Parts: sequence; C-alpha cells; structure tokens
Amino acid sequence: MQLIYSATSPYARKVRMLVIEKGLTDRVEVVVANPLQDPPELLAANPLAKVPALIVEPGFTLFDSPLLCAYLDSVAEPRLIPEAGPERWRVLRREALADGITDAAVSSVMEGRRIESQRSPEWLMRWRSAILRGVVELEKESAALGERFDLGAIASAAALAYLDFRLPQIDWRAQAPGLSTWLEGVRGRESFAATVPPAG
Repeated sequence: MQLIYSATSPYARKVRMLVIEKGLTDRVEVVVANPLQDPPELLAANPLAKVPALIVEPGFTLFDSPLLCAYLDSVAEPRLIPEAGPERWRVLRREALADGITDAAVSSVMEGRRIESQRSPEWLMRWRSAILRGVVELEKESAALGERFDLGAIASAAALAYLDFRLPQIDWRAQAPGLSTWLEGVRGRESFAATVPPAG
C-alpha cells in the first residue's frame, strides 16, 4: 500500500499516527506530495486532489481520512475502532468532533492566506467560535481519551496539535485544561513524535 500525504496536513497526520499505532509501517509506503501543485500521482489516487490518499492496490484507491482509518483498522490488530456496541459510536463521535475542529482550523488557515482585502472577518470569527466550542465539548471527553489510545484519541491529538502548529493565537488550553494535560502526555508516543510537521 502507498499513502500519499503532506507532512503538514493534520488529516494525513491522523492516518500516519494510526499506521504507526497499528504496526503497519512495513506495509504502508509513504509518499510526500504537495496537493496545491496537483501532482499526477495524487490526482490518479484522488480526483479531488486532497491528501491523504491510499493506494491499496493498482486500480483501487481510498481517500478521506475517516475512510482510510476505517480501512487500515480493518487489516490488522489491535483494533482502534471497536467493532460493535456503544463504545464504537463514542470513538467515532470523538473522531468526528476532532475532525470538525480540524476542518474549522484548516479553513481559518486557508482564509488567512488570502490577501487581506479578500478575507472574510465574519467567517474567520465563525470558524474560531466553532473551534472553541468543539474544544469545550472535547474537554468533556478528556478522561475517556486517557483510557485507551483509539482512533478518537488519535484524531483529537492531531487536531489539537494542528491548532498549536498553525493557530497558536487561539488559546484553546484556557478552555480545556484536561485536554492540555492529556496532550502533553501524548507527546511521548512514537506515533505523535514521528509525525511532527516541519517548522515553518
């Protein structure tokens, strides 16, 4: 399998962390691509030109990080998404909440890169509010996140780390001291340390 990714993408980081946590690094080759340049290998794997994309085999590709994570979780133990029962939906809900925070953060970053006259203060404020509401909601899950490093925890770590990386002006820790403490504990995990994006 080949995973096409960008080192600064929080969605790709989530998938890369899952690959490491599941011990799949010898089965998943990683290929760096810049999605803004529309490289042919990425377009062949994902017509939407987004990372991450997974080439499972010739002619069969997957894209969108929740789908990639679900597929990769199915191919090996340990399972990071419970197969059934209430806990499955709790884990997937945490993933969805973390991904929603990431969506708002990425939108904010992209909007901030537009020339100032084209930026929308209203949308930037709306995304900031969504981020902070999401963090407050995720704070309620901080104890559960500490119980098992499942997909919900991986997605949460990737989302919060992206806030630190691209939006340090948003003081999310003031709203979520439990999450802040939890994330500091995650920093020592191999999957987290090995996927830190480059500075700049």
